[in-house]
Amino acid sequence: MNRRVVITGMGVRAPGGNGVKEFWDLLSEGRTATRRISFFDPSPYRSQVAAEADFNPEHEGLTARDVRRMDRASQFAVVCAREAVDDSGLDVGALDPHRVGVSLGSAVAAATSLEREYLVLSDSGRHWLVDDAWLSPHMVDYLIPSVMPAEVAWTVGAEGPVAMVSNGCTSGLDSVGHGRQLIAEGSADVVLAGASDTPITPIVVACFDAIKATTPRNDDPEHASRPFDSSRNGFVLAEGAALFVLEEREHALARGAHVYAEITGYATRCNAYHMTGLKPDGREMAEAIRVALDESRIDPTAVGYVNAHGSGTKQTTGTRRRRSSTASATTPTARPSARSSRWSGTPSAPSGPSRSPRRRSRSSTA
Repeated sequence: MNRRVVITGMGVRAPGGNGVKEFWDLLSEGRTATRRISFFDPSPYRSQVAAEADFNPEHEGLTARDVRRMDRASQFAVVCAREAVDDSGLDVGALDPHRVGVSLGSAVAAATSLEREYLVLSDSGRHWLVDDAWLSPHMVDYLIPSVMPAEVAWTVGAEGPVAMVSNGCTSGLDSVGHGRQLIAEGSADVVLAGASDTPITPIVVACFDAIKATTPRNDDPEHASRPFDSSRNGFVLAEGAALFVLEEREHALARGAHVYAEITGYATRCNAYHMTGLKPDGREMAEAIRVALDESRIDPTAVGYVNAHGSGTKQTTGTRRRRSSTASATTPTARPSARSSRWSGTPSAPSGPSRSPRRRSRSSTA
């Protein structure tokens, strides 16, 4: 079985863009959402800028209990899921719940809440032995990443396959690829797929500082993220979430749904080489692109747009342009290419340098 899969709904919460339209306006107008970190005092850190989302859970319809129970990343995911379902026009109550699934990606999951609760337990690190009387009853929800897609499943009434995908910064794309596969193989008719990450917290900022992956261009936040520029010196950390409603094509057409795009190909490769680095010849990336194009039955010369995973670091951005060219047997300037996080920063899951055990390459076509 190899059923066709389309996108019928979208939901986004991102820096500078609460909703699909706001986010698209930010991108198309070339505005930036990067600023000095305001969630905590960033002065001890090398990189002090980030792209923070102006997210108000109460205005998004979340209750006080929702906010207390869910980590910020889960809140983003639930709100995006609601928006995507509304956008799709699906009546989830009329669907067979066993045919609805969730595939959610996240790189650092509930790191924000875990760090916050540890500071409470340890009295800001003063005590090695902690008093569990101060333990939040929701600590286990923060500890187990699979709670995030479970929250989305509870929101939309999904009782089919529900999975958490965590492959560093390719988690978002991998979750969409996984969701597509569930529908293509017949395991589901509808899948909520995407990613959510809220990594702007001291421990995450410190981790990226340690490997010098984030930019120290603190005096010019608006121009700190500059992938493909000769003066690039690291990426800008960001938070955000985006979810799609993936649907079996005939199922969508039968109900007269608006189809944004069809996902025609997806491929994944691992170089088994380095945590963040690519092999000098970058063949694993070129192979992922080639396989995705083959699966789509698309000639490389027909590709009209490339959205690259340009991290803004010296090595990876340049390598990605070369491998895209190698896979398509054309020059890098033969088609438009871009990186959306140039304006909105780098959410951990959807894009940015991978933090998985070995460098992984992803490619998809739509």
